[in-house]
Amino acid sequence: MNIKSNDLKNLHSSMQNSKLTGRLAGFESPTGLSKTEISQAVRTGSLGFVHSWDMSTSVDGPGTRMTVFMSGCPLRCQYCQNPDTWKMRDGKPVLLDAMIKKIESYKDIFKITRGGITFSGGEAMMQSAFVSKVFEAAKNMGIHTCLDTSGFLGDRFSDRDLNNVDLCLLDVKSGDEKIYREVTGGELQPTIDFGKRLAAAGKKIWVRFVLVPDLTDDEQNVEKTAKICELFAEAVEHVDVLPFHQLGRAKWHELNIPYPLEKTKSPSAELINRVKKQFENHGFVVY
Repeated sequence: MNIKSNDLKNLHSSMQNSKLTGRLAGFESPTGLSKTEISQAVRTGSLGFVHSWDMSTSVDGPGTRMTVFMSGCPLRCQYCQNPDTWKMRDGKPVLLDAMIKKIESYKDIFKITRGGITFSGGEAMMQSAFVSKVFEAAKNMGIHTCLDTSGFLGDRFSDRDLNNVDLCLLDVKSGDEKIYREVTGGELQPTIDFGKRLAAAGKKIWVRFVLVPDLTDDEQNVEKTAKICELFAEAVEHVDVLPFHQLGRAKWHELNIPYPLEKTKSPSAELINRVKKQFENHGFVVY
């Protein structure tokens, strides 16, 4: 695609403005609603609780992405970078129309860079009605959509909802049920089921696997994870092996939450290469 100099200038200006506004600036929030009215609005998808948003070119999908971090998550991953997103009530209520309007304002940028909207979290499917309505509106505008999820609440997305998802960043946190429960406090099977549904629907998947020394690095666990990914077949475009880091530790401390990985170090280059090779041996493109 040929990009004109004026397009690049306008894109740069818009990106700078988005960085300056950041967080939740520019979103309309409701006032004067009762708890009952708020609950009803969340159920119907006319209102969502948002932690923050970012506009950047990163790993949240192709091109320039508007990544929206929804509040609320049913899992409690030991390596979570954003424990401040766990509770839905800690987010800011944002009206559906305000979210759609914000996305529409970046439509030209998305077109130029072949980017789009990514919903992350927390766990985006905690507020599935809101996310699915935004995705539907985005698709009607010709905007690429991406869902970043653990798949744990995959049954909240209907087949019709999946029609409006172009790409899924699927966190396969472990291939071993026991280790998965230790890592997240939840069950592994919903991730497998959701991945199969995505594949059956012809959707693209970028698998994410967080490599944590002495937690997810066991060779058999990695083998089991790769075999689960094989169930999604050609839907998997690549696997991202994400080395554990301590960037989220400060938030655990600020929230006075006991941090289980306080002394855990990042994986060595040797370990990272071993795990990548394991996935490659199963035929996957690995980053």
